[in-house]
Amino acid sequence: MTKTPSPSQVRVPGDGYVQSFARGLAVIRSFSAEAPSQTMTEVAQRTGLTRAGARRILHTLHALGYVEIDGRQFRLTAKVLDLGFAYLSSLPLWSLAEPYMESLVRDVRESSSIAVLDDREIVYVLRVPTERIMSINLGLGSRLPAYCSSMGRVLLADLTDQELEGVLADTELVARTSHTITDPARLRSEILRVREQGWALVDQELELGLVSLAAPIRGRNGKAMAAINIGMHTSRMSASDIQQEILPKLLATARQISERVGHSGAY
Repeated sequence: MTKTPSPSQVRVPGDGYVQSFARGLAVIRSFSAEAPSQTMTEVAQRTGLTRAGARRILHTLHALGYVEIDGRQFRLTAKVLDLGFAYLSSLPLWSLAEPYMESLVRDVRESSSIAVLDDREIVYVLRVPTERIMSINLGLGSRLPAYCSSMGRVLLADLTDQELEGVLADTELVARTSHTITDPARLRSEILRVREQGWALVDQELELGLVSLAAPIRGRNGKAMAAINIGMHTSRMSASDIQQEILPKLLATARQISERVGHSGAY
């Protein structure tokens, strides 16, 4: 099933609201790794549309090249990527940040990523890998829960108290591992600690064996516009050693990118 919007995501439609366009986006979002191919009936069930409504939208998307049809099955085409890359290409941060990330990855020999906050989740917008250390296959556009990821906590920490309370109230705290913080009061305390220290370390809360460090990338107004992380396996370095050896390099890289972004005048 598609994710239920949180109250912070729900907006009251105004005069400019185009319902058919919103329904078209809902149909596109109904496809996922769990449902890469769907029948018309399945799309209708996932989106809450009538079968006739789903049919009209699917055939419109097919005419525009965003959907392909194989018998009764509908699939997204690669053209849908244009929508995501329009976002990436419209923000020069990513091209400005990549050289600094590549330098960091060469230095520490571990993968690095940049993500932005989208309500209760983080979305990966840039990644420089070394080797795969997670069972989760991460690429551009991948999403992870904000509450148990290092980049998520960095970005949650930059919210106002009211915004943070809203997100936490809407978040189901699921134990991804035995280390995951699922107590709301404890999680809130941890996020406030991240706010105070300016970085986050998540030790095996998202996946066993994975430790991740993250720091904010700030625009000229001082707000965190994104977060950068380094992730590694505990077999190579303990959490305390990671904090001692990797954190200063990560913080330096985050500052370099923030300064470069500020000087670019784009943010």
